[in-house]
Parts: sequence; structure tokens; C-alpha cells
Amino acid sequence: MTAPPAAALAARVLDALPQTQCKRCGYPDCAAYAHAIAHEGAPINQCPPGGQEGVRRLAALTGQPASALNPGNGAEGPRHVAWIDENWCIGCTLCIKACPVDCIVGGNKRMHTVIEADCTGCELCVPACPVDCIVLENVSGDRTGWQAWSPEQAGQARVRYAFVTARRQRDAQAHARALEEKARHKLAHLPELTKGATGPELDRKRAVIEAALARARAARASSA
Repeated sequence: MTAPPAAALAARVLDALPQTQCKRCGYPDCAAYAHAIAHEGAPINQCPPGGQEGVRRLAALTGQPASALNPGNGAEGPRHVAWIDENWCIGCTLCIKACPVDCIVGGNKRMHTVIEADCTGCELCVPACPVDCIVLENVSGDRTGWQAWSPEQAGQARVRYAFVTARRQRDAQAHARALEEKARHKLAHLPELTKGATGPELDRKRAVIEAALARARAARASSA
């Protein structure tokens, strides 16, 4: 049997992953891990949320042996969801930024709460919290891996992650464009903004603005 092209294999592998976007595999997200498996031959035993059943599914797709989960990536366990103790929450929004599926609601200096139905149990919000007010609750009992996480839930999480990623990229680009325009404006109006500065002082301020402009351009390019 001829092996499928790497791109097609990556798509199949991605379909077989639980889409928790937890990064425990060592990659930025499930898509990056699928790409590494298909294109680079990365081991298939690095996804704790998928558990041993997930390894078997990936083995059937890739031809790699169904070895035990790598303990360096974590252990198979029940599904957890995050819970925020609102008595300790300081409204810093760091957990909101860390959540890959945008299931935490709240505002700056406002109490946050988790939409349990959308939480993938990725645990990324836990280390992000500076006051340790987030705990994980077992919601699947003794069921672990794919026994605790359905294909429907994986599909919903995948859609949410794609939507959130696209929105954050748009926001990052808009912010970078605003910074770039601000730096351009300052550069174009340098004499009046520097209140008559000349010589080395004017050159120093021009260099500072040019550096800010370069950073804004780089940020816009990286978020594209």
C-alpha cells in the first residue's frame, strides 16, 4: 500500500487528534503536531489527552508502532475543566489570553468565569494565573483519553480554536498597523514634535522612532 502524501497524512492525523490545543505534545497546537508527525516523523505517543487509544489511531494512520505514551509529555487521565475562584480572581485577563478556545469570560479588573461546556481542559490557564485561583475539576470520572472526550467535542473545539486564532491574528495586525502609522506620523513631523531639537539629539530621537517603526513592521509581518 502506498503511503499518502505528507500533506494528506497531516490532515488525517489532525482529524485524529483531540483538538484540546494543550501543547503537552511539545508543539504550539494540534495542527503543528500533526504536521510534525506527517512531515518530520515525530513520535505519535506525545498526546496525553488522546491517551493510548489515540496512539493506536495514529499508529494505524502512520505505520509507526503503537508504543506507550511518553511520560515526558504527561499521563493519560480523566477530562478536566477549569474553575475560577472568584473570591481570589483579580481580573488580570491573563487566563483569557492563555485560553486557546476563548471559553473564559470577563474584563480587566472584573471577575472571570469559565464556560464549562467549551473548556477543553488544556490547563494553559492554570500557570498563567498570578494568584493561583484556577483549579481543575474532574468531569469524566474514571473515563480517560478518548473515552472522556468525544469526536463531536473535538470538532467543536477545533472550530472554536480556528475562530479564536483568526480573530487574534486580525487584532494583532490591527494593533501593529496602528503602531506603524503612529511611528510614521511622528517621523514625518519630527521637527515640531521634538521642539526644535538639532544635531545629535535630533538624530537620537529619529533613531528611536525608526526603531519603533521597524518593530511595528516586524510585528505586522509575524502576525500575517
